[in-house]
Amino acid sequence: MSFDHWDEIRTAYQVARMGTVSGAAEVLGVHHATVIRHIDALEARLGAKLFQRHARGYTPTEAGQDLLTVAGQTDDQFSQLASRIKGRGDEVTGDLLVTSLDALAPLLVPAIGAFMGQHPDLRVRLLSDPRLFRLEYGEAHVAIRAGKLPDEPDNVVQPFFTQTLRLMASPDYVARHGMLGDGNLDDHRFIGTTDDTPRAPYFRWLVETVPASSIYLRVTSMTAAKAAVQAGIGIGFIAEWDTDGTGDLVEMLPPLEDWSAKIWLVTHMDLHRTAKVQTFVRFLKDQVRGWAVSPP
Repeated sequence: MSFDHWDEIRTAYQVARMGTVSGAAEVLGVHHATVIRHIDALEARLGAKLFQRHARGYTPTEAGQDLLTVAGQTDDQFSQLASRIKGRGDEVTGDLLVTSLDALAPLLVPAIGAFMGQHPDLRVRLLSDPRLFRLEYGEAHVAIRAGKLPDEPDNVVQPFFTQTLRLMASPDYVARHGMLGDGNLDDHRFIGTTDDTPRAPYFRWLVETVPASSIYLRVTSMTAAKAAVQAGIGIGFIAEWDTDGTGDLVEMLPPLEDWSAKIWLVTHMDLHRTAKVQTFVRFLKDQVRGWAVSPP
């Protein structure tokens, strides 16, 4: 197989997506006979059946699934490449890929909505995932990261804001277990992270300070941690800026320096000066002035 056969592979990918020859033909803008010819030629070249034909359409075989997984990844990479090329123009259009922490969604999503209102031809993909996306491979235009200063080569890193966490509990929890005091950590129930070696400084403090036996619930997101605190399950961290539904919560300890995390804006040098990225980054820096967070 080579790049010369990409048309056939792309056809097979669309048949799998649409489930029918006619659906794939419509998406690709070709005659249905062309779709059938491409599938037949690809199967002959590979010496394997890629689809089971039936009255309702086409279903990928096991071999077809393997091929289509690769085809789907390749198709997505082409889309990202096109997005990067389009991003070099002067207009704020096309696709904008942004990665961020899920916990920052209440701040970030309204800001993105306002930005899209100013640029109606822009389409945004917001990727909330703990993994570090590779900007050098076009996996994102702008990454919003927390913790230590990112040090990947060829990335442009700018301070965004400082996030402070508060250790909170519900009134119901306090009524049952009392307040935190000197030497009584063993008497309380905490909400921690599932990560054994957390990057977040506040969770590192929790791992180093609180006995493992006192961590009764472990979660993968700050959204879940907040819900657990509100439900009275235990004591947990909530961002200082997050006032939605937290007005009756009780602060169990004054904030410590270890509970602050720096938030960074990261872009790749190849795209940093494009109009789309520059305009979005400037917009975010302007928006952050209205957020209840500390300046960088």
